[in-house]
Amino acid sequence: MERGEQVSEKKRMPIGIDDFAKIRTNDFYYIDKTGMIKELLNSWGEVNLFTRPRRFGKSINISMLQRFFEIGTDKSLFDGLEISKETELCEQYMGQFPVISISLKQVNGVSYEKAEANIWDVIKTEARRFSFLANSDRLDDDDKNYFHDIKNGKSLIDSSLFHLSNLLYKHYGKKIIILIDEYDAPLQKAFENDYYRQMVLLIRQIFGYALKSNEALYFGVLTGCMRVSKESLFSDLNNPTMYTLVDEVCDEWFGFTDQEVQRLLEDYDLGQYYEITKDWYDGYRIGITDIYCPWDVINWCRQLLASSDREPKNYWANMSENDTVYRFIEMGSDNTRYDLEVLSEGKTVDKPLSFELTYKDIYSEIDNLWSVLFTTGYLTQRGRNPDGTYRLAIPNREIRHVFGEQVQKWFLRKIEGGLSDLYKAFDDSKAEKIENCINSCLKESISFMDGGNTEEQKEASYHMLLIGMAKGRPGWLVKSNREAGKGRADIIIINRLENKGIIIEVKHTDDRKKLQSKAEEACQQIRNMDYSEYFLGFQVSRIEEYGIAFSGKNCRVLREQADE
Repeated sequence: MERGEQVSEKKRMPIGIDDFAKIRTNDFYYIDKTGMIKELLNSWGEVNLFTRPRRFGKSINISMLQRFFEIGTDKSLFDGLEISKETELCEQYMGQFPVISISLKQVNGVSYEKAEANIWDVIKTEARRFSFLANSDRLDDDDKNYFHDIKNGKSLIDSSLFHLSNLLYKHYGKKIIILIDEYDAPLQKAFENDYYRQMVLLIRQIFGYALKSNEALYFGVLTGCMRVSKESLFSDLNNPTMYTLVDEVCDEWFGFTDQEVQRLLEDYDLGQYYEITKDWYDGYRIGITDIYCPWDVINWCRQLLASSDREPKNYWANMSENDTVYRFIEMGSDNTRYDLEVLSEGKTVDKPLSFELTYKDIYSEIDNLWSVLFTTGYLTQRGRNPDGTYRLAIPNREIRHVFGEQVQKWFLRKIEGGLSDLYKAFDDSKAEKIENCINSCLKESISFMDGGNTEEQKEASYHMLLIGMAKGRPGWLVKSNREAGKGRADIIIINRLENKGIIIEVKHTDDRKKLQSKAEEACQQIRNMDYSEYFLGFQVSRIEEYGIAFSGKNCRVLREQADE
């Protein structure tokens, strides 16, 4: 939607739509990023590389560039947008160039052969958009035969984009713009599936032909998460113009600015959710601009509009890249875990960053992983120090939760062997032993377990910790937040091994001196709410009730046995 336009009817949220024309012609909400076109042309580089985290609008901007520059474009797509105010620029550039646009996002072969076939499919599909070349009176028979081979995958893949661009140049008599979205996606998959060196060579050859010393090329734009340059992917490209997360040029065109988010919320009468939106999804710093993750904001707004659920969600959950966080924590030393505790408190840590990594070097040393966490959006920067290091921070509540979940996985794995003592303590109904076991485990933990700003959020962190510990016991049926009696019990366990029921109520306090009273409060809540009624339909020999209070890395456990 255009900046400054009043909303007469509520437009749809463009969830998962990265086609600029589809958004503009099908009444979807659009936050105007066309100012990028002017800034890109003014900054000018023959090859331009934008590195941004996933879900930050790279694909929609590539689509926008294609629609602006391509010959035959529907110029009305840009009516009312910022770029339309630049009349001379639009007359000179809009609809004036042949454009080759491909995305390598979906290249996901489990072997090199399958990945190469995926890339061929992408190139062939793009070539078929130019089927008119087969009948062009400006191409000779050899040219047409070459085009036939490209669109059918019978030529050499490494020079296919180069030759396609030259055929278009010959047909139109105009130089070509080449757009490549998610250029590094095939490299990531190759690294995961052990054909990395082959894929590096292939990508290097394709780029070398198409983007270096190509007389048909006007300029090229690539997007990706990282600049993979140590493998010399770009060594032959005359130093491409880089736009990283710390560069000020073009810093506002990927992601949503605070002003844009405020306007979006107001347009849908959701202004009252501004603070919680900012807390959960803002916090990124690109160049000198504060940025929200657009994927999160759009999904959150759709949730608010489509349901009565007003609890923010972690829209980054279940992404494969979250494994990077887990491996980072697992690799880390005590100093690394101390840094994580500092970050979890909302503070910054000072670290050097490398913007030129190889996928094979990511896990070779912990300093590289700080850089990966930064470039992929798990950390952001709050400025640069005189010694060249950056002040890194967790951007927002959502990413804090991702870290918390991964920390918990690491923590449970680390203490797995020690859980047998905890299970035996529950079997023996020994509250003091349970307390000692949990306290021993907490000594190994990281302060993400005490995450959140409210008592409810902090209690939830410990709640989930206990759930994770309990689910590791064979023979225990574990339920969380189940309706019981007059309310919802935090944790209910049916111990089939001992034929008994267990009820756990969790409390948190910032004051360690109040652990005893908080544990007593938890036990009293179990009684007052009649949670033990949950077991009326089960044949259990006895029911045990535990109030567990947490403060930092300390807990207090009290036990009561329900009336027979």
